[in-house]
Amino acid sequence: MCLVCGLKNPYGLKAWFYELEGGDLVATFTGREEHQGYPGRLHGGIATAILDEAIGRTIRAHHGDALWGVTVEVAVRFKKPIPLGTKLTVRCRLTGEDSRFFEGTGEIMLPDGEIAATGKGKYIKLALERIADFNADEQEWKVSPSPDDPTEFAL
Repeated sequence: MCLVCGLKNPYGLKAWFYELEGGDLVATFTGREEHQGYPGRLHGGIATAILDEAIGRTIRAHHGDALWGVTVEVAVRFKKPIPLGTKLTVRCRLTGEDSRFFEGTGEIMLPDGEIAATGKGKYIKLALERIADFNADEQEWKVSPSPDDPTEFAL
């Protein structure tokens, strides 16, 4: 039921996440009418949510399921309007970490490759059981292959 990644959340973004060689993370999503701010435009809070989620997941590309990120701070800069009804790409990377925290950056890219928004965040590293009362099987947190999964990304 996650707002960003929950595939069964009727109001969510239903984002798909992919770990790239080298540790970057890519997400794809399509904003819908219920995600709008101004007509035809993705709400800035929703854009912030996808960037926060994607940057926060980069730690898993480096440490697997052992560590998760919990947001300490996130900042977003908007450069272009983000359209609804268009498949968009988010690309994020880890920029630093120590024993307790990590930082990352990312951007939302329009289909033509232009950057619509950039984000940076700081996260505390925690094991999933320290974050929430959680059962991965009940919550259906798993890799869910899709016939639409790309074999490569041209970024």
